[in-house]
Amino acid sequence: MADLGRIAVLGGGSWATALSKLILKNVDRISWYIRRDERIEEFIRLGHNPVYLSDVSFDVSKIFFSSDINRVISQADTIVLALPSPYLKAHLENITTPLQDKIVVSAVKGIVPDENKIVTRYFMDRYGCRDENMLVIGGPCHAEEVALDRLSYLTIGCHDLVKSRKFADCLRSDTIKTITSHDVDGIEYGAVLKNVYAIASGIVHGMKAGDNFQAVLICNAVREMRRFIDIIDPVPRSIADSAYLGDLLVTAYSRFSRNHNFGSMIGRGYSVKAAMMEMEMVAEGYYGTKCIHEINRTANVSMPILDCMYRILYEFVPARKAIAAIAPGFI
Repeated sequence: MADLGRIAVLGGGSWATALSKLILKNVDRISWYIRRDERIEEFIRLGHNPVYLSDVSFDVSKIFFSSDINRVISQADTIVLALPSPYLKAHLENITTPLQDKIVVSAVKGIVPDENKIVTRYFMDRYGCRDENMLVIGGPCHAEEVALDRLSYLTIGCHDLVKSRKFADCLRSDTIKTITSHDVDGIEYGAVLKNVYAIASGIVHGMKAGDNFQAVLICNAVREMRRFIDIIDPVPRSIADSAYLGDLLVTAYSRFSRNHNFGSMIGRGYSVKAAMMEMEMVAEGYYGTKCIHEINRTANVSMPILDCMYRILYEFVPARKAIAAIAPGFI
């Protein structure tokens, strides 16, 4: 693991907690940025995250905790980003430590709001990070199942396959299998889109539209995802790979999927605002819908499901009416 140097994790949520657990199986020590001092104090006292995945125990003597993001980054050679995308800029704007020579691993699965950029592109443009030092983590892999030590698969994307293999080794265990890929942009865009389609899946589930219709919805979502990604980043890829189709399926159907659950509330009649207020965690697909919709104004890809979600989430068109308008075109 020497080539990755010292590893830091940024974020205090369930995915950051799950990834920290995986990394600490293979390295002796990590640094960990969590925003609130009181949460760090409780974490150290209890030996587990007091809010997320609280069943996962840690040897806190192996962790340097800090609410100072620059202090954590300055001690690290490799930074693992596991912050919710809506709040990413608010955290990153506090960074004064140079990042050009750091290895940056994005586990964000979202687009940087207002910038409408995938995370790796934002870091290269904003902080001067080098393309060969930018990595992404793709699924399918729910944090909750990692915590339960259930067999899971991760795809590590990087244009430098030596780095992706080394970071894959850092996560690999008896229950975590890893795959490497060159397709950094495709994995990132796929991770955003699968959250959008998981909301759609949740909506039709909440409407009790039935398994048959939901299956057709997801088939059309796969086609839509492929069209968009192939236009945005035209490189060879198979949309059937686990980083795309697998991640879409698990997010669209799993009881652990916050995006599916968010959509299900809307399908059952909740307003968008009420569903967001009831969610205890961020539904990334809500923000991803707006970002991709704005990106697609230039790309001009046919994306009826995305457009439907935009109408429901941002134009407040009733879900049943919006879904009915696109359903006849499904095949």
